[in-house]
Amino acid sequence: MTIKKNDKMPSGSFTVMVDGQPEALQSNDLFKNNTIALFAVPGAFTPGCSKKHLPGYVANINELKSKDIDKIACIAVNDIFVMDAWAKEYGVNNEIIMLADGNCDYTRKLGLENDSSAFGMGYRSKRYALIARNGIIETLLIDNPGDIELSTAESLLSSLES
Repeated sequence: MTIKKNDKMPSGSFTVMVDGQPEALQSNDLFKNNTIALFAVPGAFTPGCSKKHLPGYVANINELKSKDIDKIACIAVNDIFVMDAWAKEYGVNNEIIMLADGNCDYTRKLGLENDSSAFGMGYRSKRYALIARNGIIETLLIDNPGDIELSTAESLLSSLES
């Protein structure tokens, strides 16, 4: 079942890079007492994700934080080494928490997985963005397959103004 507005973010874990070493991060620790802007991409270094999705969030870090967003996070069904290399390539500079969901476990808990086996990519995440305040989803924007519209930083910012 797909998550929806007012749902609680599920418990689970991600892998993050801390001082050059992979570490587990529990979702409860990420979402507790924070307002998080979380966006998901099908894969690091893929064309749409690298040309439009991640760069839009990098360019709008200050704008998002001016809207009472405590932390910005990006999740992908990739390993942490790929996520870390992608962050370095695009100048994330620890401003966006790069969450590796290598086995698609957390994405499945959200009900936002997408079968990309036909493209040789296995299961990946749908493209989405959400705002979670203290672990409760306030905003959820899910793109249709192949689209990069609703889940962009600009679209998420627009949703915060309405």
